[in-house]
Amino acid sequence: MERFDGRIAVVTGGGTGMGRELVRHLAAEGCHVATCDVADDPMAETRELALHGAPSGTRVTTFVADVSDESQVSSFRQSVETDLDTDHINLLFNNAGIGGGGSIITDDRTEWDRTFGVDWGGVYHCTRAFLPLLMAADEGHVINTSSINGLWASIGPGISHTAYCTAKFAVRGFTEALITDFRLNAPHLHASVVMPGHIGTSIVINSGKAHGRDPQMMDDDELHRMRSQLVANGLPLDGVTDDDLRKGIQAIGEVFRDAAPMTATQAAASILDGVRHNRWRILVGADAEQLDVEVRADPDRVYEPEFWEAMRAKGLFGGFAFG
Repeated sequence: MERFDGRIAVVTGGGTGMGRELVRHLAAEGCHVATCDVADDPMAETRELALHGAPSGTRVTTFVADVSDESQVSSFRQSVETDLDTDHINLLFNNAGIGGGGSIITDDRTEWDRTFGVDWGGVYHCTRAFLPLLMAADEGHVINTSSINGLWASIGPGISHTAYCTAKFAVRGFTEALITDFRLNAPHLHASVVMPGHIGTSIVINSGKAHGRDPQMMDDDELHRMRSQLVANGLPLDGVTDDDLRKGIQAIGEVFRDAAPMTATQAAASILDGVRHNRWRILVGADAEQLDVEVRADPDRVYEPEFWEAMRAKGLFGGFAFG
């Protein structure tokens, strides 16, 4: 899809991060956009930012929906049809995502299921819901956000990251399978899987909120579990008080957002460039590109501690490994 002006796009998770920047970039090119998220205020800000400087007549609509809930996704689709007065869409960006549920053994199942429900279930529900509108278009494109954790199911040997990695591998496999499915049964549709590296977003902070884990509200058990995870990941916490630990947890999210090698704006531009050129596989960031090379070069060793140390020695990740 070489141009976006006059097209209609749906973007999930548009309240912050890459979702917000996708909405802004698309609107700036005259694309009408419908976006959803779990909170109204951030989306209202997104809409205001997107319409500022957008071509006259560009429409941006918002809707509160949890993409893990199929009934809410159905309501979102109905709002798109009504608010944009359309029987079709051209672009579906399944972008919404959270982290959490690291271990299937030690973590609470509610958190595991919540993470998987948003990161994989949201992609599935939205694709199912919006497929009839994509089928009705002259040209359509589904863009699913996986992660470099859809290439490599780890953020290092000292911490479990099971739910997120599992979901992101599912998104990758689903999207790759859609390529043939669309070619055979809907040749006017295309599919792309997006695999970002470390992008400057609030995913760490937002994930804590999604799981009801505000650092200032953590009880003793939650704080102890978080302390154990951080120690296992190599952070020395001897002598660190609980209050300082709470501040540190908040700071981790802020550093992830503010010290990333690529901004959300740059990531959105990279994604849209991939869509323009109909690339089915969109690696976002130099770290994603490098990890892809390393994993393919030595797949048998990628889950050994030595692989992680070798990547760190090459300057990869800077301590973080998911987009």
